Amino acid sequence: MRGNHVVGEAAVRAGCRYYFGYPITPQNEVPEYLSARLPEVGGTFVQAESEIASINMVLGASAAGARVMTSSSSPGISLKQEGISYLCGQELPAVIVNMMRGGPGLGNIAPSAADYFQATRGGGHGDYRTPVLAPSGCQELAELTFLAFDLADRYRNPVMILGDGIMGQMMEPVVFPDPIDPEELPKKDWILEGCEGREPRAIYSMLLNIQVLHDHNLKLQQKYDEIKAKETRWETLGTEGAEIIIVAYGTAARIAESAIEELGDNGPKVGLFRPITLWPFPVKPLRELAQGARKVAVFEFSLGQMVEDVIISVGERAEIHLYGIPGGIVPTPAEVADFLRSVDKGDGRIGKIIEV
Repeated sequence: MRGNHVVGEAAVRAGCRYYFGYPITPQNEVPEYLSARLPEVGGTFVQAESEIASINMVLGASAAGARVMTSSSSPGISLKQEGISYLCGQELPAVIVNMMRGGPGLGNIAPSAADYFQATRGGGHGDYRTPVLAPSGCQELAELTFLAFDLADRYRNPVMILGDGIMGQMMEPVVFPDPIDPEELPKKDWILEGCEGREPRAIYSMLLNIQVLHDHNLKLQQKYDEIKAKETRWETLGTEGAEIIIVAYGTAARIAESAIEELGDNGPKVGLFRPITLWPFPVKPLRELAQGARKVAVFEFSLGQMVEDVIISVGERAEIHLYGIPGGIVPTPAEVADFLRSVDKGDGRIGKIIEV
C-alpha cells in the first residue's frame, strides 16, 4: 500500500472513527482514502474550511470521547499549533500526522525533515510537549499509528506521527495489527457527554487564577516526565564495536542503512542509531553508545535540528559531524557513504564538525 493510505487504514483499524482535515500536498492521499473508508465503518469524515477549523473540530470530538485524527503537511501543521496547545492544556487525546515538505514558508512539495523543532519543542505557546513518533517505512506507519492512538488515550495528550513526502508516496507490503472495536475500548470517565443524572462536568482551557495554572502546569510536567521514563523508543544496527555511530531517523535512516552496506568491509565500522521517538529523545542510550565510539555522525533532511538533541546526548564524549540537506533534496546512499568516509578521515570535506 501507499504510505498515506497505510496511515488511513491503520487509523480505522485502530478504532478511529472521526477525521477532520484540509488538503495539502504531499499528504492528500490520507484524507482522500479516509473520505471513502470512514463511511464504510460508520465514521465521520469532514473536509473543514481550513486547518484552523479542522484542529478545533478535533478538539471537540476528543472532548466528547472519540478516537480522532487529523493530518497535514508542514505549513498546515503550523496553522494547527494553537489548537495543539489547547489540546495539551485541556489534556485531550488526538493523533496528528505530519508528512513533511520543504520549507520555510510554502517551500515545495519535496520530502524534508525540517519540522523537527516544531514537532519536538512544541510549535505552539506554553509549557507543553507532544510525543513524536518517527516511522521509517510503511510497516512502521501502520504499527506506530496504532501506538499513537494508544499513547494519546493513555496519557490524555495529542501524539504526532512525523513522516515525509517520500514515506507518504512509497508503496510497500504491510501487515496490519488486528483491528480494534471502538466499542471495546476502555471507558473514558472524563469526557463531556451531557449532565443528565449526574453533576455537570467541564474541560477547562483558560485558568485565570495564577496558582491554579501554576499547579496545572506542574501536573502536566509530571505526566511528561512519566512519558520520558516509559515511552522512549529507539533502534540500533551494528553498533557493537562501531568506531562511528550515525544517527538518523525516518527516511534518512533507511538511506543511512544502505550507506553502511555500501561501505562494506573496506570502510570504517559504522553503526546506526535510529530514534523512533523524537520526543522523548533517547538521550541515555545514545550517550552510552557514544562512550565507545570515536565519532558520531548526524544525517538529517534539514540543516541541523535533530543534531541539537544529539549534542545534548553526546556532549564531549565523541566528535560530532553533521550532514544536513535542506529544501527537499534527497542524497543517495553513495553520497552518505562518502560523508562517512569523510567523517572517518576527519577532513571536513562533506558536512561539518560541530563545536560542542
